[in-house]
Amino acid sequence: MRKKLIALLALLFCLALVAAGCGNDDDDDGAAPAPAPTEAPAPEPTEAPAPEPTEAPAPEPTEAPEPEAPMAPSGALISLEEECEAWGGLQAPDGFRANMVTDIGKVDDGTFNQFAYEGLVGAAECFGIEDISVIETASEADYDANLSTSASENPDVLITVGFLLGTDTMAAASENANINYIGIDQWHPEYPSNYVGVLFNEHEGGFIAGALAASLSQSGVVGVVAGREDVPPVVKFVNGYEAGAKYINPDIQVLSVYNESFTDPAKGASDAQQFIGDGADVIFGAGGPTGSGGIKAAAEAGAWGIGVDQDEYYTTFNGGTAPGSEYLASSAIKRVDLSVFRNIATTIQGTFAGGPFVLTAENLGITYAPFHDAAVSAEAAANVEMVRAGLAGGTIDTGVCGIDGLFIGEGSLCD
Repeated sequence: MRKKLIALLALLFCLALVAAGCGNDDDDDGAAPAPAPTEAPAPEPTEAPAPEPTEAPAPEPTEAPEPEAPMAPSGALISLEEECEAWGGLQAPDGFRANMVTDIGKVDDGTFNQFAYEGLVGAAECFGIEDISVIETASEADYDANLSTSASENPDVLITVGFLLGTDTMAAASENANINYIGIDQWHPEYPSNYVGVLFNEHEGGFIAGALAASLSQSGVVGVVAGREDVPPVVKFVNGYEAGAKYINPDIQVLSVYNESFTDPAKGASDAQQFIGDGADVIFGAGGPTGSGGIKAAAEAGAWGIGVDQDEYYTTFNGGTAPGSEYLASSAIKRVDLSVFRNIATTIQGTFAGGPFVLTAENLGITYAPFHDAAVSAEAAANVEMVRAGLAGGTIDTGVCGIDGLFIGEGSLCD
């Protein structure tokens, strides 16, 4: 009996060992580590991140660029400080004098009178000119007398502002060979060696304004309130505006009016109101204070306005403090200040050369102002910069004569 019990216990012990061995074999087979880590993480990196980049940022590209719109293209609005640096420390000799005679208006009237004055002051600060003098013209009858008075002070350079002073400036330059004359917007077939006629491709500025207007317009009707039709720069602006608008939208309707006075903002406002009543939702003012009256009226009516000559955000709309500044889309800028600055510099340098001095989109003399408070769309901003760059690079042509402002092929001086 005892032997049987011992044998039975031995048998049970062996069976227990066998069972334990079998259990260990099962654990080894089920715990094989290879499959577990390689299969479980596999879907994680491919599925989790997938929706994030395709869904969340999708709406952003159309909205994010909007804050960028108020910035003008890089390099297209060179400052007078940057221009000063380019002249490498040039200094005027002791006793150097620079004078200016304005067109009808004042040096703070927000027109090219002011822009020319800013060029004069900028040159004085840059080159150390201590003697400057300005005569503000009250009427056309004063042109000759004002030029004579200014010349009697024996300036080294005399700036005369405006197309209407051209005839009197030519006579004065012929009589005073010792004075260098800088005539803004003054074209002649020939010039004496001491007379530079500063000209601008206003048709390019008008083209830029027209492209912006067509890009902003929802009604398909835009307008331009202009100055005198017998002044070629005004005609260049008007026809350039039409050409630029139709470059963007061939079917757009362009309303235009010329005025006898550059200094009648009430008439300009009335013209703009008439155009808005006819369906226009963008007004370009190309006629001094008369045109400025037009864009102010547009802003009051909730229509877009586009200024001219200099950035009217700072002049007509007082740096954004005047009502309606958010409706001033931009301004077609003629860098009158650069033309004055550069020709004073060449006078000091001794390289002043009589003849036409033309500022264009290519040499940064024609450009457009920042959009400031205006909610100009990214598409409109892209269109206007595309047009400016095309004009500067020669890939876009306005089709307008740069002399008289008429369309080429329609009896212009360019035909």
